[in-house]
Amino acid sequence: MRLALLSAVWILGLIASGLHPFDRVTWWMEVAPVLVALPLLWGWRRRFPLTGLALVLIGLHGLILMLGGAYSYARVPAGFWVQDWLHLARNPYDRLGHFAQGFVPAIVFREWLVRRGGLGRGGMLTFLVIACCLAVSAAYELIEFGAAMALGQGADEFLGTQGDPWDTQWDMLMCLIGAVAAVVTLSRVHDRQMVGMVER
Repeated sequence: MRLALLSAVWILGLIASGLHPFDRVTWWMEVAPVLVALPLLWGWRRRFPLTGLALVLIGLHGLILMLGGAYSYARVPAGFWVQDWLHLARNPYDRLGHFAQGFVPAIVFREWLVRRGGLGRGGMLTFLVIACCLAVSAAYELIEFGAAMALGQGADEFLGTQGDPWDTQWDMLMCLIGAVAAVVTLSRVHDRQMVGMVER
């Protein structure tokens, strides 16, 4: 039922964001993780049903990606509001996206490592969760690098650097902060939800 609700929300989000995106190629590249994740979630729903917490976070992350895809990250209106409010030099919406890139996978990796990896709660679990999130972030930066090499100027909207030479490093730092924040703030709630699910 929860996965059906997530699917309905995502389908509506994809339709809304894909009607008139700022750049169609960018939209496809930004929403690609959603298009990959949805069939995987359905394929694994019986063998590895996720906790409600993980599904809610995955759902929110998908919506963040769709909004970024619709406008391109550098043009999301909410980002301009934050930019004006904090007197920033750039639209910070992509920073939110990379924070989520650490925050959400941290819970998913944590769930996998506890329930399937047999890891107990503690320092090694935390280390591996954060390392996995940083690996995802690095892989994504390499995908962006590949897109830049393949598309040249056409990849500018996808990269969304907004002239920042340290954009890649900022992206990975935001992912790290997101992963640590998820582990620190949600571990207890997550543990309670995983009770009785570990052996599935």
